[in-house]
Amino acid sequence: MTGKVNLCAMVPRELYEKVTEERGAKEQTLSQYIEQILKEHFEGKVGTAMNTNTRTLAFQVSEELFQRIKDYLRQNGVTQREFVVGLIEKALEEWEKEDEDSTQSEANIQEVANVQSEGNSQEAIQWEGKEET
Repeated sequence: MTGKVNLCAMVPRELYEKVTEERGAKEQTLSQYIEQILKEHFEGKVGTAMNTNTRTLAFQVSEELFQRIKDYLRQNGVTQREFVVGLIEKALEEWEKEDEDSTQSEANIQEVANVQSEGNSQEAIQWEGKEET
């Protein structure tokens, strides 16, 4: 970069408050935050650029829950996206592990049943041999 220039813009107060809240959570100066946003806009954010392989999830929550989430995000320095995606990934990993464990348990049960069935077949063959003598 060949130096820096001043960039000024008037924005609605509501948008300014959102910017202030998020940059505070990231512990960035206003200059750092705006520079990051502009780079993401023009260069794309690594790993999260919009493409055909992404989908949007949208849902509404109560005002009380929204404020609790905002407090959490501010204290932990994470974005809403990072927070929600993290929760979803954690829940899916737990579900997949449970499903894997369940599948493994079913396979173990089937294996035991097969061994017992083979044992019963051997006993039946032996029993039939005894009756003939």
